[in-house]
Amino acid sequence: MTAADRRHRSWSEPIMGTQISLHLRGPLAGVDPVVAAVFADLRKADALFSTYRPDSEVSAIRRRALSPARAHPWVAEVVALCDEARERTEGYFDAWLPGGFDPSGIVKGWAAECAAARLARLPGVDYYLNAGGDITGRAAEGPPWRVGVQDPACPHAFLAVVPLRDGGIATSGSAERGPHILDPHTGDPAGELLALTVTGPTLLWADVFATAAFARGGTDVERWVAARAPGYRVAAVVRAART
Repeated sequence: MTAADRRHRSWSEPIMGTQISLHLRGPLAGVDPVVAAVFADLRKADALFSTYRPDSEVSAIRRRALSPARAHPWVAEVVALCDEARERTEGYFDAWLPGGFDPSGIVKGWAAECAAARLARLPGVDYYLNAGGDITGRAAEGPPWRVGVQDPACPHAFLAVVPLRDGGIATSGSAERGPHILDPHTGDPAGELLALTVTGPTLLWADVFATAAFARGGTDVERWVAARAPGYRVAAVVRAART
């Protein structure tokens, strides 16, 4: 295939309280129905899992009007993944906090990856799906996607540029949303780090370990992630200034 045969198109929609963008390159004839299905999956996930929508199933679980066992199969799947994540991270990822069930730390990455599975079935097409900084992509035909990791102290600068051939990249931090990630063991906001980026074979577990490692903090977060998630690594970390 010549360079002239390959095309690049992009789409963007506000979903899950963030902007979700999709880039495709390759032979793109007939991709529009697949792209529409990807964004439909993401909107459905938002409707089921949003903690801000009173009609979502997660909101019903939080007010004890719905049992997870009777919820939509997607919700039951995420509940099981949350339990697995808590075990794999020594409790530093825990969706069952005193304020109620909140799977937000896993849902965006899980939903993006599940939706992107539709794109993986397009022959010869590379894809890059960015859900508010949680990224899943494949570059089987062309060069790797180049992902800039933003410096939380300087929005116009990058800490690193990470090549993405196949897998996921997730960043947790407090620069944009403030101290919203809690240490589940203490209930206090995590404060040792400003931002932490994890890369690996899947966005789901890169997202989980970025959140867990951010909540844990410590000077050994790189070793901690590598020991508990083979194939995943901390690509960038920014520590909070000590006062």
